[in-house]
Amino acid sequence: MPTWRGLRVAFILGSLLMILLIIVYWDDTGGFSLYKLQEPKHASHLPQSYPQTTTGPSRSTSTIRAQTSSSFTVPTTGWRTTPVPEEAGGAFEEYAEEEEEEEWLDKEKQWMEETREDVEMESFTDVNDGQEARKTRITDVCSGKYGVEFPGRNRTFEQIPNRELDHLIVDDTHQIIYCYVPKVACTNWKRVMVVLSQSLISPSSGRPYTEPEAIPPDAVHNSSLYLTFAKFWRHYGSLSRHRMAVKLKHYTKFLFVRDPFVRLISAFRNKFGRPNEDFYRQFGSVIMRRYGNVTGRLPETAVKAFTAGVKPTFRQFITYLLDPETERKSIFNEHWRQVYRLCHPCQVKYDFIGRLETLETDADQLLKLLDVEDLVRFPAGSQNRTSASWERDWFAQIPVTMRRKLYQLYEPDFELFGYPIPDSVL
Repeated sequence: MPTWRGLRVAFILGSLLMILLIIVYWDDTGGFSLYKLQEPKHASHLPQSYPQTTTGPSRSTSTIRAQTSSSFTVPTTGWRTTPVPEEAGGAFEEYAEEEEEEEWLDKEKQWMEETREDVEMESFTDVNDGQEARKTRITDVCSGKYGVEFPGRNRTFEQIPNRELDHLIVDDTHQIIYCYVPKVACTNWKRVMVVLSQSLISPSSGRPYTEPEAIPPDAVHNSSLYLTFAKFWRHYGSLSRHRMAVKLKHYTKFLFVRDPFVRLISAFRNKFGRPNEDFYRQFGSVIMRRYGNVTGRLPETAVKAFTAGVKPTFRQFITYLLDPETERKSIFNEHWRQVYRLCHPCQVKYDFIGRLETLETDADQLLKLLDVEDLVRFPAGSQNRTSASWERDWFAQIPVTMRRKLYQLYEPDFELFGYPIPDSVL
């Protein structure tokens, strides 16, 4: 009798435990919630391949542990805690991009002032169109309306490998997904994301940064600061794709783009126009050996190479991009990788598509859309740096046949984001 009574008690306890596990599971995956779900501000439609989930994660504010330290510290945010040295030096050179140093901002601004009279404003009539027109354009190109074919156009979101989702940054607190594009003000937008997520501690105050401009550019490119879709697998396992689909449906998604050729010029100037040890070792030396007819040994460091006047030319860089061997070995470095390969606009239905050419206006509109204009402001001083004259000047020494092949390589970005064909170059 005692044995039978014990079995009954064990059965009842096991049943209760099973029910509890089911409740916790569904609450974690978004299928059931013990708390009231806040209605998302800006819902968007998923591609047909997405699970049609009707509920999303609740908007809860994470508790941030502020740690006072002599180094930049990433508070515990649920995925990783990493100290970031104050003098990062080249530690994050792999992540460095465009406007991270004021001297280069000044040079680009000066260049624009010198060439302002030559800018062909009529070639940018599409730049100031509205958000609906920008989103419709993407939909039409992805549906094949413009006859532009490119890898991955017809695949579903589930078919995108996790490694290709590393540019989609998620802020659960404010329900935001930002796809960053190097060379398109991404340093400053990352700063904004860091302030919103409170994921970086200021060594001077011992508290999370509140002003984007105060965050050092070296620190903001530390990938451990951000939760990206590429990291979901290690946290959610087999539920990671379901988690992504829920957030894609309910969160506000945005990206910023730029004229593809001008972005390419900016990448070359930033990475090869001054000593950069990582890019010299990985790309510059390879480009010069392969296409520069360099005899003998190259200088061991970028500093020595620049002192000796040894550096890749823009034509050699373009030759490298057009070489089928380059594409076969890797999908380009992120600084010159096509936007359609970084942000997957045919699979992710973005709620806001900003342009560098209209950065200030778009930034103001976006912060209002995100309902964070009272919490953070976009760093001031970013100027419109896109000019048709840049393309004419930089491509003057590039044969027309190479220019046309290069356009074919970046044609999807031109078409997707409504940038006119650069007739002056082609």
